[in-house]
Amino acid sequence: MTTALEPALSVRQVLTLDRVLAGEPEVVAGAGNLDRPVRWVHVAEAADVGVMLSGGEMVLTTGVLLAGDPDAQAEYIRSLHRAEAAAVVLGLGRAFPAPPDVMRRAAERCGLPMVVLHRPFPFAELTEEVQSRLVRSKFAAVSLSEAVRTALTGLVTAGAPLQRMLDEIAGHAACPVVVTNLAHRVLATAGERSAVDDVLRDWERIARQAGGSEGDGWIRAELGGRGERWGRIVLCGYRGDDATGRLLADRAAEALVLHRMLGGSVHTWEEESAQGLLTDLVSGVVPVRQLLPRARAAGLPVNRRTFVPLVVPDGDPAQLDRVLRLVGLPGLVAELADGATAVLLSLARDQDAEALAAHFAARLRHETGTRTTVAAASPRIAWDDVPGGLREALHVAEAAADAPADGDRPVLVRLRDVHLRGLVRLLRDDPHVQSFAERELDGLLCGADAEQELLPVLRTYLATGRNKSRTAQLHHVSRPALYRRLEAIQTRLGVDLDDFEQAASVHIALLAHDAQQHREHAPRHRWDHDGQRHGNTGRLR
Repeated sequence: MTTALEPALSVRQVLTLDRVLAGEPEVVAGAGNLDRPVRWVHVAEAADVGVMLSGGEMVLTTGVLLAGDPDAQAEYIRSLHRAEAAAVVLGLGRAFPAPPDVMRRAAERCGLPMVVLHRPFPFAELTEEVQSRLVRSKFAAVSLSEAVRTALTGLVTAGAPLQRMLDEIAGHAACPVVVTNLAHRVLATAGERSAVDDVLRDWERIARQAGGSEGDGWIRAELGGRGERWGRIVLCGYRGDDATGRLLADRAAEALVLHRMLGGSVHTWEEESAQGLLTDLVSGVVPVRQLLPRARAAGLPVNRRTFVPLVVPDGDPAQLDRVLRLVGLPGLVAELADGATAVLLSLARDQDAEALAAHFAARLRHETGTRTTVAAASPRIAWDDVPGGLREALHVAEAAADAPADGDRPVLVRLRDVHLRGLVRLLRDDPHVQSFAERELDGLLCGADAEQELLPVLRTYLATGRNKSRTAQLHHVSRPALYRRLEAIQTRLGVDLDDFEQAASVHIALLAHDAQQHREHAPRHRWDHDGQRHGNTGRLR
């Protein structure tokens, strides 16, 4: 992969070239501006050389036309300053045996670097050396531009995700890369993890800088099309020369705009940003403290807040985001797995977290017109506890989803509401629990006919509190037919379902069996090397 170019020659670097050192250079004025870039080298003796410059030139002169005329000497320096020359180099000996005070004072006032050479040597050698280096640099910049354009265009046409494109850009830039919306909220990042984290920790200051003038390697390019801007890409601390950095940023912006246009959704990047953050919180792959700067940079309030993790089975992220806006609550929304969508509310410490979570759940059910149930974890006041809260909400959602479908579904479900079903789900991977379930249900699990006909009847019978009438009604069979099936179940299992303890034992075993079956048939999460799970979206508001 191409890496960042060496910076274009500055005045300071020109003075370190072997051919210049042979002339014994001495900086006599403007020493604070030696990092000015040198665009070209120009040999000139004319007193009005300034009119022939376009900026960025290092002017070489012997001063033969200035000797004996202090006014001309001062005007000569002022004209170079007006033309934005990079520096002036005066060869001593021919016209001036020592640095002329008038020129030195004028250069110091203007901030123009002035260098004198104590030993004469052909200016042509210096010109040739510097010009050849500048030409090579310009050629390398063009080559870099084309390499970046080719690489990014290939990724766009191949349908690569945004993160893959940003990784490519960061590889060329050799510095952190950040994509933001117009509110300076971070949508995506790339680059060395530690360097990115350093940028995000100070993002509020950097965001203001990125929105204004460039400098010190902070280079930005606007993202948008058809007269509308919707974001920007920022190279944070680019170590190459500014011209090359701007060229790289422009090429990156062109590719990102094309990528977004082909993506089809104006919310794709915002959704991916939220999904990546919430997924990392749930997975535990990334230390939770490292995720705090990402959350803050993405616009989630994190200082002195109460966090309420929620999970909505089969929730639509766009719909949940709309309801968050309606109730005026700040939070993060992202689809995680199996159609479950997580919502991380961020509330002020003096707000009633329980009441607001219930209000959100009730408003969601009202807006959707369905019996949607929201699973909630207990509020967390420490950021470090948020991952555990999200996992708790996911556990509650899974346990609630296995509850009987008849009857009124609660609007908001917490850990205390899932009772035995929740406990069994927590223990479903324990070998002792698995052996217990197999042993208790062996008579029904050994035959396909029994699993298809008798197991559902047993499940409904126990879930309805051993209500025979309700069970017969739900399975659309007569009571005599139900009695025959219950007798077959008791015979196969060797139990008496009228005995409370035996029925409870079978019920627990069935809950454990169902929980394990749900785990086996659930789609596996696919994580990449950064802990990111693919294929889901989310959004931040």
